[in-house]
Amino acid sequence: MPFQEFAPGLSVQGFTPPLRLADFKLIAFDMDSTLINIECVDEIADAVGMKAEVAAITEAAMRGEIADYKESLRRRVALLKGVTMADLEEVYVQRLQLNPGAERLVQACQAAGLKTLLVSGGFTFFTDRIRDRLKIDFTRSNLLEIRSGANCGELTGRMVDQPWGDICDGAEKRKMLLETCAQLGISPKQAIAVGDGANDLPMMGEAGLSVAYHAKPKVREQAMVAIDEGGLDRVLEVVR
Repeated sequence: MPFQEFAPGLSVQGFTPPLRLADFKLIAFDMDSTLINIECVDEIADAVGMKAEVAAITEAAMRGEIADYKESLRRRVALLKGVTMADLEEVYVQRLQLNPGAERLVQACQAAGLKTLLVSGGFTFFTDRIRDRLKIDFTRSNLLEIRSGANCGELTGRMVDQPWGDICDGAEKRKMLLETCAQLGISPKQAIAVGDGANDLPMMGEAGLSVAYHAKPKVREQAMVAIDEGGLDRVLEVVR
C-alpha cells in the first residue's frame, strides 16, 4: 500500500489511523537525529578536527550504503582518539538538544502506561543523560574506552565490550526490542519503534507500529508512519 498523506508533512501506510496509544505497551527510540538533534559521533569528531571525515561515514551508514555497521562505527571511533571528557561534556551542554516534540511524546506515552526504551548506536555518555532527563526505563548503547594513567580522561579510539555484546548495531537494536518485550510479557506488535537511519530498520520491522522521523529515504519507504515536517509529537496525531 502506498503512503497516504494523513496531514501536511505526515504520511501513513498499512493501517487506518487513529490507533489507540493505550493499546501499545512499549515505545522504542533511536537517539541520534531521532530523539536528539545531532549525530553525537560527528560532533565529538569536531573536537579533533575530524568532523567531515566522520560525518561522511555516518551519512553513508545511515543511508544503508555501508553493509557492515560495526566496522563503520569502529572506523569512526578510531578517529576520536585523544578526545577528552571535557570535549564530550561540551558536546552535551553546547550542541545536544532534544528534538521538537520529544519530551511531549515521551511524557504522553508514559502517561498512557507505556514503558520506554532508548536503543542507540551512540554512546552511554549521552544515552545515560537522556535516560535520566526523560525518565526512560531501558537503554542500550556503546561504551567508549577511556585511557587511564597518563593522559587519563582521553578516548583511546576503541569501545569496550559489554555483557550483552560488543556494539549496538541494527541487529542488537532488534534483539533489545525483542528482549524488552519478552521481559514485559508483551508481543512485539504492542511496541512502537521510532528511528531515522538504516540501522533502525531491524527493530522497526518487528514493531507493531514503525515511525520514520525526518528519515533517510530507505527508512521512510519501509515505515508505517513518516514524519517529514514538525516534531516527534506528531506521532500523537495517529496514535491517540
